[in-house]
Amino acid sequence: MTAAFAVSGLCKRYPEFALQDVDLSLPEGQVMGLVGVNGAGKTTLLRLLTGLAAPDAGSIEVLGHRLPEAQVAAKRDIGFASEDMRLYRGRSLDWHIELVRRIYPAWDHAYASELIRRFDLRPAQPLGGYSHGQRVKALLLLCLSRRPRLLLLDEPTTGLDPVARAEVLETLADVLRDEGRSVLFSSHNTHDVERLADSIAFLHQGRLVAHADKERFLDNWRRVLCLGGGAAEVSGWPELAQVRAAGSQVEIKVRAWSEDLPQRLSAAGLSVQRVDPMALEDIFVTAVRTGGAA
Repeated sequence: MTAAFAVSGLCKRYPEFALQDVDLSLPEGQVMGLVGVNGAGKTTLLRLLTGLAAPDAGSIEVLGHRLPEAQVAAKRDIGFASEDMRLYRGRSLDWHIELVRRIYPAWDHAYASELIRRFDLRPAQPLGGYSHGQRVKALLLLCLSRRPRLLLLDEPTTGLDPVARAEVLETLADVLRDEGRSVLFSSHNTHDVERLADSIAFLHQGRLVAHADKERFLDNWRRVLCLGGGAAEVSGWPELAQVRAAGSQVEIKVRAWSEDLPQRLSAAGLSVQRVDPMALEDIFVTAVRTGGAA
C-alpha cells in the first residue's frame, strides 16, 4: 500500500525540546489522529512534514517526494492549517480566495462556494470583523478548496464554540469520505480523534508512545473491577497496563484483552465484578503513564 507520508528515525532538537526517533507512516486514503498534550511534539512533526522545519536526523517522504530536497513538488499537494496561522484581518475572504486561487490551479470554486454557505461566512466582509470561530472556518475553507491529496491539520477545533466545532467536524467528516485523500490531524481532544480517525498515534514528550488502528485500541483495552487479594500476583502480567488496589477492590486496565482473562484472574484470587470498555482519553492517559500501549 502506498504511503501518503513515511518518516523513519526522525529527530528534531530545540534548546528546550526534542522529537526523538519517530517511525510513522500513513497509508494513502486513511485518516490518522495525532494525540498528545500541549508540548508533546505534534506541531513539530507537522512542520517537518510540510517542510517548514528540517530534521536533524532521519528520513521524511511525503507523497513520494523526499524532504527537504523535493519539498516544492510535495507542497503542491499538501494542505496545511494550523491554529497559529493568521489571515489578513483588513482583507475580505473574497480577497483571500482570489489570492489562493491564483497560486493553486486545482482550486475548486464550486466547493469553496458550498463551504461559504455551510459555514455561514460573509465573503465580502474584512476578516477583522470575523469571530475566532469564523476565522478558523475561513482558514479551513482556503485549505480544503484546494483539494489537496494530503491534509495536515494542527488542532483544527481549538477555541471553537460547540456549534462551530460541530460544523467543522461535519465538514471534515465529509472530506474524509473521499478515499483518495489522506489526512493527519493533531489534537489533544480525544473525542474528535475517536470520531474521525482510522488510526491513532500517541505522542508524549517528543516520543511516539503508541500507534495502531483505532478499532484495535478500542477492542484491546478494558477496565476490569475485581474483589480479592491477588493484585500483587497479577501486577507483572504483560497484558495488564495498570493494577491498582484499594483495600479489597482492585482496578485493572488491560492493554490486550482476551476472553480467558477473567478466568485467569479468578485463578489468581481475584473475583471479576465488571468489565467495561475504555474511552480513548482513558487509554491515552494510561498509555502515557505506563510508558507504552499494545
